[in-house]
Amino acid sequence: MAERSRALESLVMQPDAGFWQGKRVLLTGHTGFKGAWLALWLQQLGAQVTGLALAPGTQPNLFDLLGPGLLHQHHLCDIRDANALARHIRASQPEIVLHLAAQALVRESYRTPLATLATNIMGTAHVLDALRDLPGVRVAVMVTTDKVYRNLEHAYPYRESDALGGHDPYSASKAASETVIASYRDAYLCGQGVAVASARAGNVIGGGDWAADRIIPDAVRAWQSGQPLQVRQPEAVRPWQHVLEPLAGYLRLVERLWAQPALAGAYNFGPATEAAASVRHVVELASKSYGTGEVCYQIESVALHEAGWLALETAKTRTVLGIQPRWTLTEAVARTLAWYRAQHDDAEARALCLADIAAFCRAA
Repeated sequence: MAERSRALESLVMQPDAGFWQGKRVLLTGHTGFKGAWLALWLQQLGAQVTGLALAPGTQPNLFDLLGPGLLHQHHLCDIRDANALARHIRASQPEIVLHLAAQALVRESYRTPLATLATNIMGTAHVLDALRDLPGVRVAVMVTTDKVYRNLEHAYPYRESDALGGHDPYSASKAASETVIASYRDAYLCGQGVAVASARAGNVIGGGDWAADRIIPDAVRAWQSGQPLQVRQPEAVRPWQHVLEPLAGYLRLVERLWAQPALAGAYNFGPATEAAASVRHVVELASKSYGTGEVCYQIESVALHEAGWLALETAKTRTVLGIQPRWTLTEAVARTLAWYRAQHDDAEARALCLADIAAFCRAA
């Protein structure tokens, strides 16, 4: 009964500013969509963040829009460069590592398979290797994806113990990185006192993403320019969630691993299984929230393979970490489109993000 009570209490817990205040955090991929949101949240929590990443990959991009002073230190570094990466990591002396840097697009992985494999597999290995014998580091959360599972298109959600695999180079690279993460955890870092976890997050949406081949950014670009949104796979089902959902999960995971390193392992982050939704449904919600915007469904007869159905089982995350989704898909889409509308009308991106973070915390 006491254990259940603690779990219920944790459902309304926020990231603990007392925990994060002054913590030395290494954040890779901070110039990306998720990384920029996380850098801002960590700054608000009082963490001392060193960021390692490539230059932002789009114009506009959220990192630049959030303005100066976001990080304690900001370094441009390719995680495929093991020596440069190790030098920066040693210099930052992190207590906590949050590894988000990746080539994160499925269709781009078909165009650049070797670069995707090098970044996502060897880049992850380089980060982990730099932590060997590094004093002071306590926790490392390595972010992968919901697409690490061998997707057999079965109508059941994938859980952390299911087989890994990947048809496209992106999914394969992330599945392979999971094996690398487990190997470094078991062979080196566990014995060193470092708790290493992998975080497998579902599809994220939120303001500030301008990447290609993602449905919400594609919709915003099309509708802001007065063009119809072209949708290629409307019936594909994914575990959609607002970007703040997994980020809150990563922060909570770090806090738990710091206190209980034996909890190290793999964790799924996503909505309830029944909340997984089709691309068509997300587009309909987005069009309703935006208030205008034409859609053209062009189902590709000969297309690059992408999974048709994917959902995650998040029972482990709920029971071990004591967290659950806060925003419905309808609210997540509405907030995302409202963010883009306001930013397009010259609202400050930092203020919009901080308002969403505050609303998200209140929603607990």
